[in-house]
Amino acid sequence: MQFFGMLIFLSRSRHNLVRALSTLSTTSTVATAASGIDRINSLFHQHSYARASTHLNQVTTTTDNSIMTDATANDTIEEEIPTEMTEDQRYLFDLNGFIVIRGVLSSEEVAQANAAIDKRQDRMVQRSENALRNAKAGTKMYGTGPGRKDLGGVMEWGAQDSRVFQSILAHPKLVPVFTGILGKGYRMDHLPFVLAQDEGAEGFQLHGGTIDCSSGEYNPHLAYTCMHGTIRSSLLGCNVMLTDHNAGDGGFCVVPGSHKSNFKMPPGMIDGMKYAEFIQQPVTKAGDVVLFSEGTVHGALPWTCKDRQRRACLYRFAPATMSYGRSYFGHEGGGWPDAMYEGLTEAERAVLEPPYANRLDRPNIKEDGSVEMTTRSSRKRQHDQDVFGTKYF
Repeated sequence: MQFFGMLIFLSRSRHNLVRALSTLSTTSTVATAASGIDRINSLFHQHSYARASTHLNQVTTTTDNSIMTDATANDTIEEEIPTEMTEDQRYLFDLNGFIVIRGVLSSEEVAQANAAIDKRQDRMVQRSENALRNAKAGTKMYGTGPGRKDLGGVMEWGAQDSRVFQSILAHPKLVPVFTGILGKGYRMDHLPFVLAQDEGAEGFQLHGGTIDCSSGEYNPHLAYTCMHGTIRSSLLGCNVMLTDHNAGDGGFCVVPGSHKSNFKMPPGMIDGMKYAEFIQQPVTKAGDVVLFSEGTVHGALPWTCKDRQRRACLYRFAPATMSYGRSYFGHEGGGWPDAMYEGLTEAERAVLEPPYANRLDRPNIKEDGSVEMTTRSSRKRQHDQDVFGTKYF
């Protein structure tokens, strides 16, 4: 049966899974499936897909033996999500300094995110003043119209409107890549916010670089390294695309391979006036995510579309011990804004930890989406207390 084939191959969507279970047609199957819905539902909420899949298999194998899993050629079979960064991803990220992860958000999730933004369009802050512009007038990055619009607070809009934005922190399609680039215990470093551009809106002159693209100075705070097969980026940009970015539309752009450059850029290039052929605008669909090392020179091109506003949500992540921003202690006497924690899973909460080493009582996201606490022995922790008079030293 087609509906049962859909179950076996999983949609990786809690909503679709429960809907599929509800369509089962035999009484015995419905009874068995219903008994497992709560468990599967909980595992999917935690992004524990491996365990959810195991539990689903148990449900399906104990149903009526006459039911066959004869999925037809028309069924959509979604490939298994890797639990670690793939060799292809390592190669491409090391080669280019950025990578596009396709289809991270479903069309329904993209619609939910945009609906939440639509409610708050009047809160967008436009970069109208010269002091706030991101490009020089008269250059190719400047555009012909208004400044870019920014909208903050995306994780503070309540459980319903913020859910999609929260899911990025520990999304199963992103965790293996986050870990592969930043290591275990990776953390969110900046407050995420929406970037919006209307037709003609300015872009952003090229910036960043392990070797700063304008000064030529080494910048360890943005540095990219690959040693003995281990990739590390001191700061990782994460652009969640909420509208299509077709060829020539504008928006995020990057200079592939510049994370390995040892020299500053030639005059005029940061403004797009020279060597534009080396500045690439990745073609993306709404729901794709672009991950880029901040050590890779990047920026944005003016938006050219008449029929839609450019929208992307920008996050930045860092290794467990590193911090570029200070948002994690700058609100109401310390910590991220309280509203950001509403409705988070255990794994998502782990990503909001401040910077400190993994061996010092830090929650780490495991391959199956669960969380384990890495810690020193109880005796050593007691010794710290005896010596320093405090839990932390």
